[in-house]
Amino acid sequence: MTVHVDRAVAVATRPPVPRRRRTAVRVPPLQLLGLAMVLTVTAFALLYPLVPAYDPMTQDVLRANIPPGAEAGHWLGTDVLGRDLASRLALASRVTLGIAVLVVVATAFIGLVLGTVSGYVGGKVDTLIMGIADIQLAIPVIMVVIALAAAVGANVGLMVLVLVLTLWVNYARVARALTLSLRERDFVISPRIQGASGWWAVRKHVVPNVAVQMLVIATAELGAVILATSSFDYLGLGVQAPTPSWGSMISEGQKFFRQAPFLSLVPGATIVLVVVGVNLVSQRFTSENAPRPARRRRKERGAR
Repeated sequence: MTVHVDRAVAVATRPPVPRRRRTAVRVPPLQLLGLAMVLTVTAFALLYPLVPAYDPMTQDVLRANIPPGAEAGHWLGTDVLGRDLASRLALASRVTLGIAVLVVVATAFIGLVLGTVSGYVGGKVDTLIMGIADIQLAIPVIMVVIALAAAVGANVGLMVLVLVLTLWVNYARVARALTLSLRERDFVISPRIQGASGWWAVRKHVVPNVAVQMLVIATAELGAVILATSSFDYLGLGVQAPTPSWGSMISEGQKFFRQAPFLSLVPGATIVLVVVGVNLVSQRFTSENAPRPARRRRKERGAR
């Protein structure tokens, strides 16, 4: 009887188990600002066509070069042909952002595949793929686009193809380095010892780990790709009229900068807004700004 009472008292007086505190992930204000900038432009590009507005291709020369806010309905003004600038900016945003995302996804996928194959197979395959990568690094992209445009004509497909075939190198080099370090790890070697094929281990264990880093690079490269596509559009080597893009809108408005500076400033400000926003968001994934694991934080606090 005494034993049971002692156990009951021990259970009743047992100190409560402390609950683990959930450490909230703190996002710096600048990264929140960058995310808001990108989401604002994206939402405008996607949602503005749902609002009853003017057609981006409809011309009305009687209402040409109306400044922003001077006339109801044309809240961003009109261009030299009387086309609604807000409608054209929304269409240009979808075109430019769509091309940039397509280029980033394609280059990341190609770099992931070639870099993983190069790092896992090694030997002559590795030498061949990395040799091609070294050659492409020595070729200026803009010269290739200009030469091909002069030979076959400028078009958006040519610009996308050249960018994809050039920018995969950065992804491939990182994927190769990560694969070289992962292929000797126990979780990759163990399935092979148990009878699984090497490519099965690569697909199940190596590729998922490498893909995470590809996503980090893609986030950081998106701003550079937007600038590259806008530059080619500005030079007339990408999207062709009458389809608008950020670069072509700046080029068209530059001719009338003294009379209507907003024709170039509006798309230019949009480019700055998105590129700066993307760069601020990409800082979240860098090693010095990434959130540290809770275990590491506790060790650092204990050391202090």
